[in-house]
Amino acid sequence: MTVREAIEQRERETLAPYAALAAESKGRGRPELERDDRTCYQRDADRILHSRSFRRLMHKTQVFLQPEGDHYRTRMTHTLEVARIARTIARALRLNEDLTEAAAMGHDLGHTPFGHAGEQALSEVMGTPFHHNVQSLRVVDKLEKDGRGLNLTYEVRRGILCHSGPDIPETLEGQIVRLSDRIAYINHDIDDAMRAGILKNEDIPRKIAEVLGESHSERINTLVSDVVRCSMDQPVIAMTPTVEAAMLDLRAFMFERVYRNPVAKGEEVKARRIIQELYKYYIAHPEKLPADFLPQLDLEGMPRIVCDYVAGMTDKYAVYKFEEIFVPTGWGMR
Repeated sequence: MTVREAIEQRERETLAPYAALAAESKGRGRPELERDDRTCYQRDADRILHSRSFRRLMHKTQVFLQPEGDHYRTRMTHTLEVARIARTIARALRLNEDLTEAAAMGHDLGHTPFGHAGEQALSEVMGTPFHHNVQSLRVVDKLEKDGRGLNLTYEVRRGILCHSGPDIPETLEGQIVRLSDRIAYINHDIDDAMRAGILKNEDIPRKIAEVLGESHSERINTLVSDVVRCSMDQPVIAMTPTVEAAMLDLRAFMFERVYRNPVAKGEEVKARRIIQELYKYYIAHPEKLPADFLPQLDLEGMPRIVCDYVAGMTDKYAVYKFEEIFVPTGWGMR
């Protein structure tokens, strides 16, 4: 018996009856021989971790554009927090941790530079909605590995695509990632907002704090523990009505006080302009695209390929390219 086969046997013996088993995966778009040392879901997590798009998350905005300070979240730290919360829940429920981790690690690979401001900018300039979850799937399916993609399993791909939007993942592991994403960003965005001076702990409504707790760790613990208690020994990922309502109220509070706050969003007009001007420039000058994007122009059309290139940029690289193209040498933007 190989190491992989031993792990698959252990999954059959120890995981919950409704867990996703690696040995029963619906497989990959392009069939591959399985490795002896890892299951298919373990390989997917490794492929995402070692991808270029994952490394770029380190320099992509979460909420605050170009924050002054080393401790604000980025897309990468957000992704790691989601993965950790999701694995904790999956382990407690005896679900497949490897599948959960892989979907969590890949869920935000399609985010644009400058957070949702970049997403809005591309939607406006392309005349069609840009959805980061759809782009995340496109990254792993087509853009990585010079157009070959990562060839991930069906279950991981669905977990990535359905972490937001109207569709719900078929697997409980994917549903955990969807919920863990919300648990993570609501709470760490509170932390960043306090660091930025636009929120104080006492600003959080008392009716929410009384249910979820007074601190970052208390809120996370309450939400995770509630999901585990409500979902234990049943094929559903659920929360108690009281805790779920408090979480939704906290999300609405964050939209009112943080996500639409001028301090957090004060530079978004500039950020959207950078994204849109870069898009227009490369539409007019496709020969300036990197060489690895050029072969795809005939297959999917210029707007789609230019969107892929601009969406894949980090915040810093987008500013650098804008300066290089539009700002006279020696002037600078700062």
